Amino acid sequence: MFSDRSSWKLTRNRLTEALEEVRSSGARVLDLTISNPTRVGLRYDEGLILQSLASPQAMDYDPQPKGLLTAREAVAAYYRREHDVRGLDPEQLVLTTSTSEGYSFVFRLLCNPGDELLVPKPSYPLFEFLADLQDVKLVPYPLIYDHGWQMDFPSLQKVVTERTRGVVVVHPNNPTGSFVHPNEQESLNRFCHEHRLALIADEVFLDYSHDRAGQHSFASNQNVLTFTLSGVSKISALPQMKVAWIAASGPASDVEPALARLEIIADTYLSMNAPIQWATPALLDQRKSIQRQLLDRVLSNLAELDRQLAGQKTCQRLHVEAGWYAVVRVPVTQTDEELAVALLRRKSVLVHPGHFYDFPSDGYLVLSLITARDDFSEGVKRLLEAV
Repeated sequence: MFSDRSSWKLTRNRLTEALEEVRSSGARVLDLTISNPTRVGLRYDEGLILQSLASPQAMDYDPQPKGLLTAREAVAAYYRREHDVRGLDPEQLVLTTSTSEGYSFVFRLLCNPGDELLVPKPSYPLFEFLADLQDVKLVPYPLIYDHGWQMDFPSLQKVVTERTRGVVVVHPNNPTGSFVHPNEQESLNRFCHEHRLALIADEVFLDYSHDRAGQHSFASNQNVLTFTLSGVSKISALPQMKVAWIAASGPASDVEPALARLEIIADTYLSMNAPIQWATPALLDQRKSIQRQLLDRVLSNLAELDRQLAGQKTCQRLHVEAGWYAVVRVPVTQTDEELAVALLRRKSVLVHPGHFYDFPSDGYLVLSLITARDDFSEGVKRLLEAV
């Protein structure tokens, strides 16, 4: 009765089962995996946010496939002010309800059923589900760790085929927190130009550089056809507001037909609702206070993690440049999943095992740095006691 593309394994994994058991016992779980910024004690300007959703203009139905011009102008202004992207025309932007929807639009634009996209490994597991739904095959290429994360370009050359349609980069990566550095971007451009591939850049964590320095955006990339994805889910820590976008850049001969096709795809769904589009400038403006709070939290928890790690010799933190997560290397005495389940049952601490993010071997745990400070400190303490 059901399609092959939805034939996922729907049984709960061991970690989910253990979490239900521990919570049903009444124990308070210290959640070091939390990714929902609305539940970590941030101070939002609730009045302004709610007021922005009540624009009388939202009563008029104005179906613009790319999104309302005022919203796209606000996104272009964000790139100009925060990342010095001065040549981004609002007409190069297509609004979507989420980066997931943005991915689905781009996948549909580029790929026939069975075509391939190259994706980084480790990275977050969203890609697998999106690819299944779009009948696209994902081919991983490794990120190598050597005093920092690096792209493995020889591996890219080995896995590219005539069915490859594009390369996905996550800038900065989740969970490694590593940027695509300028020299790597140059190599990527050469690689994509050589093989006639598009570049798809996920930049949802771009504003969260740990040294607070601005980072270059792929939205200014002109060498090859590039689709840059982001949204207010991370920029303004408002995942419930569902404002995201695709920015198309590159040679005009590629960008113009790409945008024409994307506009038809977007027109088919018209998924963005009017109140959210009229509110987009105000929602983007929230980043100015929210990002300071989040970076303070991230850096404080990172310093606490380093302080506790300095008191032992068995675990170490991998280098991280940006984002909301830290990767801790631990001794391999069991699988990462077994370790995560044991931590939950014995210490009431929830962490993500590395295999959730396709780490190539056991010995890695992923911790959220936006966790409330006291919970984070106590959770790391219990983790290190167990390990």
